Amino acid sequence: METKNFTTSITVDRSPDEVFAAVNDVRGWWSGEIDGKTDQLGAEFTYRYKDAHRTTQRITEFVPGKKVVWRVVDSEINFVKDKTEWTGTDIVFEIGEKDGGTELRFTHVGLVPTIQCYGNCSGAWGYYINESLKGLLTTGKGAPNPEE
Repeated sequence: METKNFTTSITVDRSPDEVFAAVNDVRGWWSGEIDGKTDQLGAEFTYRYKDAHRTTQRITEFVPGKKVVWRVVDSEINFVKDKTEWTGTDIVFEIGEKDGGTELRFTHVGLVPTIQCYGNCSGAWGYYINESLKGLLTTGKGAPNPEE
């Protein structure tokens, strides 16, 4: 049986370099508190959303206009039994030309249906990629903090 990592994609009328820049403007599309550099190979940044979610990401791949990979080196997700479910997973942004625009394919490698966080976390990623990041790309304004 094949394991299905959460993945989603958007296609926008922007260049691969513009999409790459928007992905790395993490504060422009992902909610919560972000501390550290989000735009250079080897950098680490922490993400915290209230008392529910805290992670540390290390940027392990950084190929301008093509790809960004964040390795989750530490995590604490307080609404599931295994609070470290994300530790050791990879968050992958792949960028390529498609149908006269640019496609961004997002995959959270390790976020699979068999883990407890899958429902809530895949829903959140779906929002942040398909709504907030897409908005940042198409209108210049993301929506990192939806109405709560």
